[in-house]
Amino acid sequence: MKQKLVVIGAGMASGRVLEHLTETAPDAFDITLFNAEPRGNYNRIMLSPVLSGDKTYEDIVTHDGDWYAQRGIACRFGEHVVKIDREMKVVEGENGHVPYDKLLIATGSAPFIIPVPGKDLPGVITYRDLDDTNAMIDAAAKGGNAVVIGGGLLGLEAAAGLAERGMTVTVVHLMGHLMERQLDEAAGYLLRKDLERRGITVRTQASTKAILGEGRAEAVLLESGETLPADLVVMAVGIRPETRLATDAGLDVARGIEVNAQMQSSDPDVMAVGECVEFDGHLFGLVAPLFDQAKVVANTLLGQPDAFVVKELATKLKVTGCDLFSAGDFAEGEGRDDIVFRDPARGVYKRLVIEDDRLIGAVMYGDTADGSWFFGLIKDGTDIDEMRDTLIFGPAYQGGDTADPLSAVAALPPEAEICGCNGVCKGTIVEAIAAGATDLAAVRASTKASASCGTCTGLVEQVLQVTLGDEFQMPAAQPICGCTDLTHEDVRRLIKAQELKSQAAVWQELGWKTPNGCHVCRPAINYYLLADWPLEYRDDPQSRFVNERKHANIQKDGTFSVVPRMWGGITNPAELRAIADAAEKYDVPTVKVTGGQRIDLLGVKGEDLPAIWADLNKAGLVSGHAYSKGLRTVKTCVGTDHCRFGTQDSTGLGIKLEQILWGSWTPHKLKLAVSGCPRNCAEATCKDIGVVCVDSGYQIGIGGAAGMDVKETELLCQVPTEDEAIEVVMAVTQAYREGGKYLDRLYKWLAKVGMDWVRANVVDDLENRRALVERFELSQSIYRKDPWAEHVRDKAPSYAPIADFTLEAAE
Repeated sequence: MKQKLVVIGAGMASGRVLEHLTETAPDAFDITLFNAEPRGNYNRIMLSPVLSGDKTYEDIVTHDGDWYAQRGIACRFGEHVVKIDREMKVVEGENGHVPYDKLLIATGSAPFIIPVPGKDLPGVITYRDLDDTNAMIDAAAKGGNAVVIGGGLLGLEAAAGLAERGMTVTVVHLMGHLMERQLDEAAGYLLRKDLERRGITVRTQASTKAILGEGRAEAVLLESGETLPADLVVMAVGIRPETRLATDAGLDVARGIEVNAQMQSSDPDVMAVGECVEFDGHLFGLVAPLFDQAKVVANTLLGQPDAFVVKELATKLKVTGCDLFSAGDFAEGEGRDDIVFRDPARGVYKRLVIEDDRLIGAVMYGDTADGSWFFGLIKDGTDIDEMRDTLIFGPAYQGGDTADPLSAVAALPPEAEICGCNGVCKGTIVEAIAAGATDLAAVRASTKASASCGTCTGLVEQVLQVTLGDEFQMPAAQPICGCTDLTHEDVRRLIKAQELKSQAAVWQELGWKTPNGCHVCRPAINYYLLADWPLEYRDDPQSRFVNERKHANIQKDGTFSVVPRMWGGITNPAELRAIADAAEKYDVPTVKVTGGQRIDLLGVKGEDLPAIWADLNKAGLVSGHAYSKGLRTVKTCVGTDHCRFGTQDSTGLGIKLEQILWGSWTPHKLKLAVSGCPRNCAEATCKDIGVVCVDSGYQIGIGGAAGMDVKETELLCQVPTEDEAIEVVMAVTQAYREGGKYLDRLYKWLAKVGMDWVRANVVDDLENRRALVERFELSQSIYRKDPWAEHVRDKAPSYAPIADFTLEAAE
């Protein structure tokens, strides 16, 4: 007869328990799963990309409804557990009770709220789950100022996401440097410098005295007397185990629910796992030990001997595009020596702490590739005396072998941890390979290595290569989708070579497995055809993402965002009056100045789109294409018109570039900026294409980014005249249009073709540059048009429901 198992909490730890149980003994338990959130298990590590807009909730779901249904798990989501009755062995939920033979408590942790006046005001939130994330997304849509209290990992991820969504963000941190538990002062300095470079203000050694506001949060008052304006306050100052149910049930509770090595509480029939537990005086917040606990819980429930062991932990973290690694003890002390490596130009810092010829601590910033090897030395207590002189340079420099790029991985012992999230060591991966897992997908499926945050994927592939030797095959380029075995590159080449000028021709001649493609491949094929055959191919609106079909950004509540174009960020009173009148006439709830120097009208009803377009068109305003895979904005500073430091007319050049480039479709969104002097007020060095005006002309850089991946532009060339600068920008844009993979930003295309190729084809080869410009102008003669004006003129019902399929914008 099956035992009844009740699980309270559907987080990552209990989710891993359910995986082990249902894979090992699918018929052992009748399982009921409670969760206070109205959803199941999702990857909380990836909430930050959801906040920044790089991922959606659907992208981070670990167990969907089908997963639970296939395993017969009764889900009671959105229902709080009221009480645990251990005498009757019953769990009481808000909607009724459930008996149990075994109970697993996985209630996680609760965010700590600092007890200051104003902490309960509307606009003060924490950052722990999807609901918190959605609350921040909603707040960011209104713009304004955000104050994040707490400079740990979670606080910095919140700050980065809010800044990416356009808020002005200040981080308030009590300690002397950021992430002081993981980083030493030097690495904390580099992190702060990177964050400030991205527009985030950091206040360290700052204590919050009160949150001010009438009816809702309006400012944060510091103990120093400084007041920080705040439309949103995010508390990210720490977490505490959520133990209230366990305490009320009479279980032994210290800081967390006390458990033994088998993860049993003081009641052998009640187990606990995750952030809510305390074992041998330890609390747990990283994923790796939680997954170790989950395996022990499953084995204990199945009567298999197992024991949880606290292991030395390393922290390899990704904060807003910054690589960080720390392990062991890196505090200063007598008898300890430091080995430090700094490369200021690359933003790389490494510090090793040595005591009695043993490595006891490591901190790395900017280059963490050797982190696993150093961590292995710390765990094993390896004598490093003979390699001391070269230790800082990593495993490739030990034993005289400095040439083999795989030597570092080959040197790792079997117990070296490869995947920190899932606690997977090299030996486990090697065993999986020996059992037949000969590619990344198979290793991921059998061991979970690289299945969480993904930062160890390259290392897992290197283990595959070292283990398989000549049998290893580099991962093949992925096909566009399941409709074809062809890659994006294959399709682009064949469209040109076979002169395929319609979607039907692509489906037929390239052997598509589905009659008319799918929501993944159709937008890509539509783009490739219009880019390669602008005269012959007619754009297919139904093969575009929903935003491009609607010519406005769809919002989470089904309304739309309308953004008129402002050439180079310049406007005039008539345009401003038209925008204000439209906002009043159509009851627009939010009017926001964007980071691209434009005005966003948020919350427009779908049925009002043609009318608001018509009103804006009357004032000469056209679509800003804020929804498109195409030119978004050309950001400018005031240049020589007003600035005493300006060297060239940056505003005039920005306007010319935008008027030339607008309406062009590109593989992904394209952002430009022109700064009037090297002070770079327009932030030209983090755009897809940036121009910095200098006394002798114009410096043109390409390949910048300021999202989850933060990259500085690489210098393409310097030209003496404005006309030549415009020509180079047009040629680069066309080269990207012709060669870029759909949904790859320009920096990804640049990484594939290389700067030398771009420079040779755009800068050095003047005849080829002119040919690129001519092809761009030909395409623009077709596609440089205002969709708003066209729809108003044709009275097309662009707000009508789309019947075919829904394509969400992949921003």
